[in-house]
Amino acid sequence: MSKLIKSIHPVLRDFDQLPDSAYIRLPVMIGLFGVSAASIWRGVKNKTIPAPVKLTQRTTAWSVRLVRQALAEKIGG
Repeated sequence: MSKLIKSIHPVLRDFDQLPDSAYIRLPVMIGLFGVSAASIWRGVKNKTIPAPVKLTQRTTAWSVRLVRQALAEKIGG
């Protein structure tokens, strides 16, 4: 496996294999959308990126199903 592939977050690398019922955290969102954390939150505010859910008091995550839909809309226009 190449050095570049090894440096990619495992969840980001295996995103296509995740079930729709899974949740992902902010670092993966940043990698998927190719923007900063501030831009992710701006997209949530503007409703171009789905809103996350609170899994616990200190854990916020995004639904894989909703993220896939958002990415498909971004690509498909």
